[in-house]
Amino acid sequence: MTTPQRIVLLGYGPVGARFVEELLPAVADGSLELTVVGGEPVEAYNRVLVAEYAVGGTELESMLVGDRAAAEAAGVRMLLGIAARAIDRDARTVELDTGERLDYDRLVLATGARANVPTLDGVERHRRDLVSLEKYADALVGRDDELPTGITALRDLTDAERVLTAIRARHRIIVLGAGVLGLELALAAAHAGAEVCVVHHGPHPMPRNLDRGAGHVLRAALRRTGVTVVANSRAEAVGFRDEDDGTRRFDQLVTADGKQLRGDLLVLSCGVSARTELATLAGLRTAAGIVVHPWLASWSDPAVFAIGDCAQIVERTEENAHERTLPGAPSGLIGPGWRQADWLAASFAAEARDAASTDSMLGAADRAPRDERAAPPAEREPIVMLKAEHLDVVAVGDVGAEPWDEDPGHPQRRVAQWADPEHHRYVKMVTEGGVLTAFASVGMPRTAAELTLLFERRGELPADRSLLLRFDGPDDDPAASGDAFAPAATVCWCNGVTVERIEASAACGSTTVECVGRDTRAGTGCGGCKGRIGEVLARVAAAAGVAASADEPDDAPSLAG
Repeated sequence: MTTPQRIVLLGYGPVGARFVEELLPAVADGSLELTVVGGEPVEAYNRVLVAEYAVGGTELESMLVGDRAAAEAAGVRMLLGIAARAIDRDARTVELDTGERLDYDRLVLATGARANVPTLDGVERHRRDLVSLEKYADALVGRDDELPTGITALRDLTDAERVLTAIRARHRIIVLGAGVLGLELALAAAHAGAEVCVVHHGPHPMPRNLDRGAGHVLRAALRRTGVTVVANSRAEAVGFRDEDDGTRRFDQLVTADGKQLRGDLLVLSCGVSARTELATLAGLRTAAGIVVHPWLASWSDPAVFAIGDCAQIVERTEENAHERTLPGAPSGLIGPGWRQADWLAASFAAEARDAASTDSMLGAADRAPRDERAAPPAEREPIVMLKAEHLDVVAVGDVGAEPWDEDPGHPQRRVAQWADPEHHRYVKMVTEGGVLTAFASVGMPRTAAELTLLFERRGELPADRSLLLRFDGPDDDPAASGDAFAPAATVCWCNGVTVERIEASAACGSTTVECVGRDTRAGTGCGGCKGRIGEVLARVAAAAGVAASADEPDDAPSLAG
């Protein structure tokens, strides 16, 4: 009888939970043994929705993406509220903070990322290089920097509770950073009645995703919603005040150009860094993340894998094998993490089936990966969406090119641009040989949806680019545009769910966005597609109504009179 392969998963966030879910059949039939170690003592939840939870816009139950009961029923050992302290690669064991040691044949790291703490006078931040980790392992491994009272990040439920308390008390909130997550929080908090100020050192919000035109239109739209925006201001220090109970609390943010911005809560939204401490201490190659091959195995150890926000996928070559810096970084998006989890779980399950179908005398620990040449499909440029009430922002690719640029390296590049700053609307489209390669859209949701479809299909834009603007015109009828509702059109990018799949779910009785999410996973990632899911359901319901009317006999009794 083949010895079951022992898999240990470190990290039980949304990516780890997906990996567990996909492995349940193999665990249930005894071909794999799975142990899960998660630092938080709660069920896995979608961190993308933490900002929405922080403003009271959603309940924890609707954020949950794991099912501990189902996992344990299948035979998974779940160790939640427990931290891993060290990895012994020679012995193939993981040491826990309880003192227990777990044996593994395959170790999967899904440790995620932590919020960056910027350099600010008055806020202590710790280095996490090898020397510091070896010296202060107990204080640094698996732990976040402790922030002063009145200063928080927004990565977990505890952070969200701090923000929610401030909103309910109508406190003034300062958000440091103008990326997608920071802006979503700022807009949601302002909509909930809080006074909000966004501070950033760039010329306009979302500088990594938007060009100058889109950024300035977005900034104007933010101010229209009541959010104060302070641009071109680098934060330098924080000031504190002493409360009556002796607590020292955040009072003001000081910028390099002399501004003193008073507030009650400072939310740090300055990006994230992969949690690589365990990997670094174990001697695994790390850079911006845990460095793995395209098939997700560590460069340093074929028995160790990484997925999600901690995984930096780099194809190893003779040239880069010994370089200190490596290209790329973890994706930071939930969709790619889920696809990595799906692929790795399927690979492990297939490996277990192959082992069970042979009379191999090898032990589980000695089996090589099934096929190192196989790897998940390469990810395309991620589509970034800002989700907020009455404000739609969608961007993908490099939109830095201008219509009047002449680039000898891109003779077929063309740029089309349209702006209506007064009404907070803007679109830029970049093509190569007529094929859409990048776009940015603010305040044009239907045009953005059409451009998303064209980008997905690598489709050519019409010669007259202005035709695309009609989708957000007053005379446009969304129902008349069949392309956006073609069966193969992708609705949910995080989970790869198409119109056809949603229609099939609706035909089986899923009549709400929530029901479709439970059946297909659509809308359970970033949530940016929930509006389109609703439109698909509306079309299905309308079609069913027409069909029912057509089927009704001519002599059917009338309810009138």
